Amino acid sequence: MTEKHWTGVHPQAIVDPSAKLADGVSVGPWSYIGPGVEIGEGTEVHSHVVIKGPTVIGRNNRIFQFASVGEDCQDKKYAGEPTTLVIGDNNVIRESCTIHRGTVQDRGETRIGSDNLLMAYVHVAHDCVIGDNTILANCATLAGHVTIGDWAILGGGTMVHQFCHIGAHSMSGGGSIVLKDIPAYVMASGQSASPHGINTEGLRRRGFSKEVLAELRRAYKIIYRQGLTTAQALEELEKAWPSLSEMQPLMESLRIADRGIVR
Repeated sequence: MTEKHWTGVHPQAIVDPSAKLADGVSVGPWSYIGPGVEIGEGTEVHSHVVIKGPTVIGRNNRIFQFASVGEDCQDKKYAGEPTTLVIGDNNVIRESCTIHRGTVQDRGETRIGSDNLLMAYVHVAHDCVIGDNTILANCATLAGHVTIGDWAILGGGTMVHQFCHIGAHSMSGGGSIVLKDIPAYVMASGQSASPHGINTEGLRRRGFSKEVLAELRRAYKIIYRQGLTTAQALEELEKAWPSLSEMQPLMESLRIADRGIVR
């Protein structure tokens, strides 16, 4: 019987007696599920996967071979504190991804939402927070304390500096080095990354109207074409669009940009 058709725990898998596996969880051969791990209904753990706790994984996730999930972080300040990793539902975690738990220097938790695709060799460091419906292409690398907003896309080989925020619906080009925040809706690329307009095609695919796209392009020009500081641009956006709901993620990404935004 091949792994593809295997249901339940393969006899050559190792599952700690304290791990909690819901109905319908499958664990392939030569995988290891450690103590303090909880896995929700319908999740598939392929062969040669290592999952350590404390880690909580939701429903209907697919975790492919050689992924390392919930390992101790690489922060030199980490001293074995019982930090956590929380993963939502319907995520696809491809081959050789590495996802580390949090640190007590932050919130003590790394968190990944739902409906995300982490392609092969993606690294998610300690205390990162990833929203929903994101795509992290092959070899994308997040340093510690990085936040990724909903629907963001990181091109292959993107490297994100610690404490950076990647705004909702934004996109980075392949091979980008991101040293500052990418505001919501913005496309950025390069080494280091610089802005290249609004992610118009992605927003159109997600149902944003022509009228809203036009307003977002106007907002982009205020941020990047008028020589304003981030604070000044935010003030102009708040005056121009006090109630447009689609503008709120962009304004919030400017409010929290402690490291500054890509320029």
